[in-house]
Amino acid sequence: MARLAAFDMDGTLLLPNHHLGEVTLRTLKRLREERQIILAFATGRHVLEMRHVLGTLDLDAFLITGNGTRIHSMEGELLHRQDLAPAAAEKVILGRWDTQASMHVFNDTGWLTQHEIPELLHAHVYSGFKYRLTDLKSLPKNEVTKICFCGDHDDLSRLKIQLGEALGDSAFLCFSALDCLEVLPVGCNKGSALGILSQHLGLTMKDCMAFGDAMNDREMLSSVGHGLIMGNAMAQLKADLPHLPVIGHCSNQAVSHYLTHWLDTPNLTYSPE
Repeated sequence: MARLAAFDMDGTLLLPNHHLGEVTLRTLKRLREERQIILAFATGRHVLEMRHVLGTLDLDAFLITGNGTRIHSMEGELLHRQDLAPAAAEKVILGRWDTQASMHVFNDTGWLTQHEIPELLHAHVYSGFKYRLTDLKSLPKNEVTKICFCGDHDDLSRLKIQLGEALGDSAFLCFSALDCLEVLPVGCNKGSALGILSQHLGLTMKDCMAFGDAMNDREMLSSVGHGLIMGNAMAQLKADLPHLPVIGHCSNQAVSHYLTHWLDTPNLTYSPE
């Protein structure tokens, strides 16, 4: 029996328009009220944005944000933080990379970038979270939580090789979406963060279920007692974790569909919608 449920947001819990469906919200509340399941949102999004989202939902949940760089309690207490090594942050920000991708830096103040890219705000229409235009090279390198590059997937794949060669084992690289490559602190991912949260709650990872769709969910899905992959997930994630069940598409609120089956008819074989 799962006691903690962790959910990725984009491509998993949220609809393609980046809103949370009413059916999904009702199902999450059922988990809390009927089974006393502890909820955790595990996302690449910033904690400032997620606090706003939770405030509009009237839903108690732990927050794993920045792809595991921060963990906050339901009351907003900071339980864990990890930043990029200053030398790694400096190397990435000041480096000359052969890429067309845009660079975005995150720290506790928010989302920082150098050029207006309005289309990137579409994913944040639900919360109103926005970037601030900043000279990235002037930022304190000891206060960088993570760095993201957004652009064409093939371009980002080539960039990942460049970054890997330059950074070695001083940072962790992963795709949080086909068009988003992230540079994270060493050992920092949703799986390690969920492990820290589980220990804080007196649980083990076997007590957890988790849902995700991208490579930044890989460690989390592979380490919990019950990991579930979205039907719309990245092909590489499905290939890397072939033993995990695949449910339906986020556009059909597949997480709610699966959990309703888990709550009401757990003795029957589940079939995606």
